[in-house]
Amino acid sequence: MPELNLKNINALILDMDGVIWRGQEPIGDLPQIFATIQQHGLGVVMATNNSTKTPPQYIERMAGYGVSLEAWQVVNSSEATAAYLHEKFPAGGPVYIVGEGGLFSTLEAQGFYHSETEALAVVAGLDKNLTYEKLMQANAFIRAGAIFVGTNPDRTFPTPNGQVPGAGVMLAAIEATSYVAPIVAGKPQTGMYALALQRLGVTAAETLVVGDRLETDIAGGQNIGAPTALVLSGVTTRAQATEWQPAPDLIADDLTTLLAMLTED
Repeated sequence: MPELNLKNINALILDMDGVIWRGQEPIGDLPQIFATIQQHGLGVVMATNNSTKTPPQYIERMAGYGVSLEAWQVVNSSEATAAYLHEKFPAGGPVYIVGEGGLFSTLEAQGFYHSETEALAVVAGLDKNLTYEKLMQANAFIRAGAIFVGTNPDRTFPTPNGQVPGAGVMLAAIEATSYVAPIVAGKPQTGMYALALQRLGVTAAETLVVGDRLETDIAGGQNIGAPTALVLSGVTTRAQATEWQPAPDLIADDLTTLLAMLTED
């Protein structure tokens, strides 16, 4: 990739957990951060691997922090998963879902409904109510021929009390018992980023992908040929960042610091 010229950046694709917030706590002055983005004419889409909520719910959450966004400006791994399933099974149908409300409603909007008796696919994301019974049922469907689709492989996500188990833990448990690896729909796969670029109306080369996780956010941005920026406000340390190859184009303490780098004269 050619050396990054910050003057050629016209849009941002921002991760959420570890970039915008930790748990329920915002990272930095979010109204000021987004005012700065707007003042410099940068397009922005939020792209998160978190499948537990719908885009409208994320819009509502951002409004609670004093930031106004439109529905098209949020894309998450539930949407990427629904798009993959729709391509695989255009008519929709029964699936077995290990996940939370956002995943259920997003899949339902594409014609896929949760079933305990038959399943074209087992779809797994973050599920804070994971049980042994759910693991048994997922295992049984996969062994009977259902495909195994995971929203994202993130093993943890950051909270004010440290890192806690993420969707990758659920995927690993199901894989361990079924001996089948999941098809991952979210980052680092390119589907979410391609959708974000389409909505922004820009190319990958003029879009900076910003995240806190190397193996998903940064790898995903690199997979589409976009410049990348790692922020250290989430799960990655500076030492880990400097060891990653290929290296992120930029490393900053947080989004506020990164924007100062982008907008300085």
